[in-house]
Amino acid sequence: MLSGLLRRGVQPARFTQHLGEDLLRGAAALHSQIRKMDDIALDAAKKTAARTAVDQWVTEDTKILGIGSGSTVVYAVQRIAERVWKEGELTDLICVPSSYQARHLILDYNLNLGDLDRNPNIDVAIDGADEVDRHMVLIKGGGGCLLQEKVVASCAKHFIVVADYTKNSIRLGEQWCRGVPIEVAPMAYVPIKLHIEALFGGEASLRMAKVKAGPIVTDNGNFLLDWKFIANREYDWDEVNRAITLIPGVLETGLFVNMATKCYYGMADGKVKVQNK
Repeated sequence: MLSGLLRRGVQPARFTQHLGEDLLRGAAALHSQIRKMDDIALDAAKKTAARTAVDQWVTEDTKILGIGSGSTVVYAVQRIAERVWKEGELTDLICVPSSYQARHLILDYNLNLGDLDRNPNIDVAIDGADEVDRHMVLIKGGGGCLLQEKVVASCAKHFIVVADYTKNSIRLGEQWCRGVPIEVAPMAYVPIKLHIEALFGGEASLRMAKVKAGPIVTDNGNFLLDWKFIANREYDWDEVNRAITLIPGVLETGLFVNMATKCYYGMADGKVKVQNK
């Protein structure tokens, strides 16, 4: 490299600059490649978890199925569609969505679309999670659909969670650093923010849109607060959830406590880890 640079008239003093630029470009390319490989591995883990959960929990006896939101649920819906249209199973299955995204997934795969008005008793609900701790307390709502997701999950006899291995933690906050989402009435977000911070510490911030000016607006026309709790502090999440829910103007929290029946995690080695209550 040095001789080539000298032949082109590059002075030795500038050699280190060229070398440094080459190293930086190489490091950036390597980092990009590693990220792509990680994304592929995570997608494979999500797919494995979703397909396993569907095959174990969605049977001929399943008549009403709740469909959650997020990237892992896409693989669950794909597997359901395979069984309906390729394998000739589950032809009477009715799918109840928990979000605008879930509704369109159901329609895109030509599955039977239902709603809670006509199908309030759900046999199984399948959804993802942002993080799950050792007690199977979930943080959900990273995508902003927590209110409808919790309503659908609460109507199900069995609530099944599908995720990749990065969502499995000993305690909340280990891997998910964006806090607990809280859906609130727009006119009350400031007093709610101050109330939460006074009760439990940490910081609650209004979730802002990235593509447009202003805050994120949920499917229900509300705002979202993301409460970044104190990471090393022990919380009784059932108590925290109840206390926040009682604040006037709070519609729902992203804390799902004592709701999940089982959690399926797709692992990096291609296996599936199952967590029980």
